[in-house]
Amino acid sequence: MVVKVINKSDNELPSYETIGSAGCDIRAHIEEKTVIYPGQSIIINTGLYVEIPIGYEIQIRPRSGLAAAHGITVLNTPGTIDADYRGEIGVILINHSDDPFDVLNGERIGQLILNKVRQIQWEPVLELTDTDRGSGGFGSTGKK
Repeated sequence: MVVKVINKSDNELPSYETIGSAGCDIRAHIEEKTVIYPGQSIIINTGLYVEIPIGYEIQIRPRSGLAAAHGITVLNTPGTIDADYRGEIGVILINHSDDPFDVLNGERIGQLILNKVRQIQWEPVLELTDTDRGSGGFGSTGKK
């Protein structure tokens, strides 16, 4: 799938690290080191602007290495970039660790995944088809 992109950073375009990668890594585009303190969230810009085809979205997901090693993750996981958005892609990072974390220009801060989406067409009804589960919600099918 071809996606038009404007890159206003000095970083390479997002890329897949291996042939089997689902997500391509996205990099920070910042002028100076940014510190994310414990419990703090911050938007990190990427310098990327995209034109996603209608019927698709791009999701921003955390990088497992940052999460495992430093407690850094994407706050609104997965973040969604809609097909009609034309602004700069930003990644909301949060620090779940007890230590400050330095973000440097060019650092891989998340991954992008292109997904096909369908919009819902609602059909108002008075009843829904019954199932064995019924209205059983949170924890109703296993350990709470």
